[in-house]
This record gives sequence, C-alpha cells and structure tokens, in this order.
Amino acid sequence: MNHSNLFVLYVADAARSRVFYEQLLQKAPTSDFPFFVSFELSNHSHLGLWSEQAANFQSGGSGHRMEVGFLVDTEALVEAAYQRWQALGIAIEQPLARAVFGLTFVGLDPDGHRLRVCMPD
Repeated sequence: MNHSNLFVLYVADAARSRVFYEQLLQKAPTSDFPFFVSFELSNHSHLGLWSEQAANFQSGGSGHRMEVGFLVDTEALVEAAYQRWQALGIAIEQPLARAVFGLTFVGLDPDGHRLRVCMPD
C-alpha cells in the first residue's frame, strides 16, 4: 500500500455516469454493478463511480471540492481535448485559458464534478 490507486466520485445515477465516462475515456468499465462502476486508468489506477442511491452508501460531506485531472504531454493535446469535449457536449466550466501552470480548461460531469485537462507542471 504505497500509492493511491482508486479515486471514487459520488454520483446520483451510476448508469448515466457510466455512459458519460465511457465516452470521455473511450473505454468500457472494468467493473459494472447497478450502483458502482469503475474504469481502469493508467498505472493501475481506477476511477470509481458510486451511486448515492446504493443501500450501503454513507457520506457526511457535500459539495465538490476537488478535481479529477487528465494530464497530457503538449499544449496541442490540451487544445485537442478541449475541442473533443465540446463536440461531446460536455459542459465547460472554465474555457481554455492559460493558468500559472500552463494551458488548461475545466469541464463538468453530469454530477458537477470538475474535470481539468492540463500538462504536468
């Protein structure tokens, strides 16, 4: 247990989020249950989507105070992702802009989770 390898987002509708992330990640989930879906990412990391409607779901928190980052190697790839996400109809919260760490933008998933594309800093 020397590194984090599962990141879980709480979602209202796991099936809806499954479709969204299948299109975004361009791959099928590795786990697909009625109230939980997960996708394998790079380096054996996984993104889990856990429905708030699950019988055993419990959370004392609220709101979206984090981002899921998608790191790409070049500014051209940031721009290409921006165009692709717009074509998919993903809500863009922060349009393509230059931040202190470089070119970036933020999209939103169906539950309002922030999804940032940028280059490693």
